Amino acid sequence: MKHIFLVAALAFCITAQAQRSYEEQVQKTVTQFVKALEDSDLKTLSNLTVPKLTYGHSSGKIETKEQFLQTFKTGASDFVKINITDQTIDIAGTTAIVRHLFDADTNDNNKPGHVTLKVMTVWQKQGTKWVLLARQAVKPPVQ
Repeated sequence: MKHIFLVAALAFCITAQAQRSYEEQVQKTVTQFVKALEDSDLKTLSNLTVPKLTYGHSSGKIETKEQFLQTFKTGASDFVKINITDQTIDIAGTTAIVRHLFDADTNDNNKPGHVTLKVMTVWQKQGTKWVLLARQAVKPPVQ
């Protein structure tokens, strides 16, 4: 009986450690993605997203990967400074669901602005890296 308990405890510890490791990897990837948004770094944004990306805006507009990247090429999307708070990361196997408050100064089409959104992103571990499958933003409720 002791042997079964020890094996179960060891399996639990290994699973918990893997979960923490995945959470750390996802956190680093999200940080890298946010920096790429601020820098309009098309190469990094492309590398961190899947070909079938679905990128949802708070307006209801949905973009493909190509459309998403094009907004940075043209200056239609230009993030000056992004602040992420209240972030949670939930891991389910090789999928991560990340939620946070996205607060940003923008300069879309050379017009200064500000946006505050609640964002959910879905990430998948592919090989040794995490890539973005989907993103959906909503406007926070007025309080």
